[in-house]
Amino acid sequence: MIPDPLPFEQELHDLEQALARVEAADNGSGGSSDEARRMRKEVAAKKRSLYGNLTAWETVLVSRHKNRPQLVDYIESLFDEFVELHGDRAFGDDRAIRTGFARLGGEFKVMLVGHQKGRTLAERQQCFYGCAHPEGYRKALGKMKLAAKYRLPIICLIDTPGAYPGIGAEERGQSQLIATSILEMTQLPTPVVCVVIGEGGSGGALGIGIGDRVSMLQYGYYSVISPEGCAGILWKVANEETKPLAASALRLTAADLKANGVVDDVIPEPLGGAHRSPRDMSNTLKTYLVRYLRELVPQPTDKLLASRYEKFRRMGKFIGA
Repeated sequence: MIPDPLPFEQELHDLEQALARVEAADNGSGGSSDEARRMRKEVAAKKRSLYGNLTAWETVLVSRHKNRPQLVDYIESLFDEFVELHGDRAFGDDRAIRTGFARLGGEFKVMLVGHQKGRTLAERQQCFYGCAHPEGYRKALGKMKLAAKYRLPIICLIDTPGAYPGIGAEERGQSQLIATSILEMTQLPTPVVCVVIGEGGSGGALGIGIGDRVSMLQYGYYSVISPEGCAGILWKVANEETKPLAASALRLTAADLKANGVVDDVIPEPLGGAHRSPRDMSNTLKTYLVRYLRELVPQPTDKLLASRYEKFRRMGKFIGA
């Protein structure tokens, strides 16, 4: 299935449609023509050209593609025996954050925590488009503490434009819950692996983003604010001119964050993005997660916590007077 094109992909989309027509004709004749092989090379070359030179704003658009794999897709393809845990024991069950026990690769029992955006309109309304409320972060923290009690590794998959900004969320202590979660995650006596699989927006991402390994997919983004929010503050309007300027200024791409020491690894995506080959993306992500856990699980708790502390202390650059 050919995904819907992003604004910069129209030429690639046309090539993919032409290739699909040629392949359909070849299937009818029971073979693969020279024309089909030539066009496959042309499509691959176009993908390499486009995705090898994405702007920051184009990267944001890729991270938001409606066909991009989400948490529930990775639960189905990556993990076995997922058992969801509901509720925060105080207010309710926030569907923007899912938590549960799972097995990874038949080797590790883990606690999985992640944002879910939803696919259909009904799912997105239920999940608030991946924007969690305080009860979501309270649920996540409670389940992470449960995992720490039994020293189960924790895997956090981040995909949110930010925490829910509504009045009710603020009244119920949104900022305090995120701050508490950040503090508590620095002290969890069990391995924690965090991966930005799509959007990593502001405190909404940080609320489950403190770990021994923090990585992101190649075409995700991780930022203190969305490009739209930044543009609205700096230029008083978020339009097609100011949003790309804001995205570039924020240095939010995986390459920028790796260069600045904010993330440990950039996990490569299939040619043309994860939305074009979810299965390949799952296999790659699984390889990285298993590798991280093999490195972290044998470490003594005191060494694990000391390394986590030093990891975040090293971030940032300071200029003396």
